[in-house]
Amino acid sequence: MPRTVVIFAGGSRGDVQPCLALGRALTRQGDTVRILASARYQPLIAEAGLEFHALPADPAELVESPEGQELLTGRGNPVAFIRGMDRLLRPLMTPMLEQTAVGAKGADLVLAPTFAFLGVHLSQHLQVPHAVVHFQPSQPTKAFPHPVAPAARALGGWGNRLSFDAVDAGSWLVCRKYVNAWRRESLGLPELSPAAAFRQARRAPVLCAFSPVVVPRPSDWRPNVHVTGYWHHEQPQWRPPRRLLDFLADGPPPVYVGFGSMRTGDPEATDAVVRAALRREGLRGVLAGDPATSEDDMLVVGDTPHDWLFPRTAAVVHHGGAGTTASALRAGRPSLTCPFFGDQTYWAARVRDLGAGPAPLPARELTVAALAGRLRALTRHAPYAEAAGRLGRALAAEDGTARACRVLHRHVGRRD
Repeated sequence: MPRTVVIFAGGSRGDVQPCLALGRALTRQGDTVRILASARYQPLIAEAGLEFHALPADPAELVESPEGQELLTGRGNPVAFIRGMDRLLRPLMTPMLEQTAVGAKGADLVLAPTFAFLGVHLSQHLQVPHAVVHFQPSQPTKAFPHPVAPAARALGGWGNRLSFDAVDAGSWLVCRKYVNAWRRESLGLPELSPAAAFRQARRAPVLCAFSPVVVPRPSDWRPNVHVTGYWHHEQPQWRPPRRLLDFLADGPPPVYVGFGSMRTGDPEATDAVVRAALRREGLRGVLAGDPATSEDDMLVVGDTPHDWLFPRTAAVVHHGGAGTTASALRAGRPSLTCPFFGDQTYWAARVRDLGAGPAPLPARELTVAALAGRLRALTRHAPYAEAAGRLGRALAAEDGTARACRVLHRHVGRRD
């Protein structure tokens, strides 16, 4: 019997689009899928033919807020980071949790990230199974540290493994007072200790929405952890504007430069650096931003599907978000990553280690000279393009959503 599957997608577009891909695959099997996400993604979700429930938090607005910019540009210690996250989330956590419960009503299966252990709470409240969704490797392993705690590598295998507990504990530390109040007052559940939350979250099936070609599965991951391959979402109804088609046809393939929802402290200065560096290397650019700022050799575009655009470029410069990294690799194009924070540093290192691009250039170190030097290597060093091409062909042969559906059918099952 068909299920109602609720997928929590409270992050940026890079988190939402893979959920749409999985949701469409589940609907083809007869399930009803409801996506919980920011209102800005409602048109995208409607186009995919999925149900939608709005969450009050908008990731782009959070990033652009003074508190968000302080977290992005700051280099404080972990305690300062946790305090900053608390300030950022304080006015939003309770409304978001309340709307999450409303949006999950009637679910037969809940899919959610580890953040705040949302799947555990909804599973207990609704008395239905849940599975954990990861867009970066977030299960404990000795093979490498948590993607947001790379410094743990210096402590060896056990340091790597403990870094995952530390990140989850930090997340719980930020959220626990809001979550436990929500459990008591809205869900009718007792408060949850960190140990109990960890145990229940790590017993559930885990869907890792990335490729084993990019992140080989560590041997010490438990059998409930499944590396499915990327969940690739296409937008067949999207049509490129004439000015984009004309620009692409009017010269050699350009370099795409875009940092997603990330912002530097001075976006106008960063834009000037990008244009100057591209011109220093004699490269045309397609830049993400305000189309009104386009120039003869620099076309600025708004919302443009990466799966359409990236294969038509010479290379991609981006922030290292999980979704953008996947799109660039799948397109078979070499990448330069300019990470801002979080797991972006991890994905930047993976691109470098896989040979698909030069050493990362952190966003805070962007200068004309530094970017021009990386662009020279990115576009003239043939091995980068060759490695990216091999990866692109391997990723195109995967069907991550089909494998994720099989895992859910086998380990969670369908309604009787």
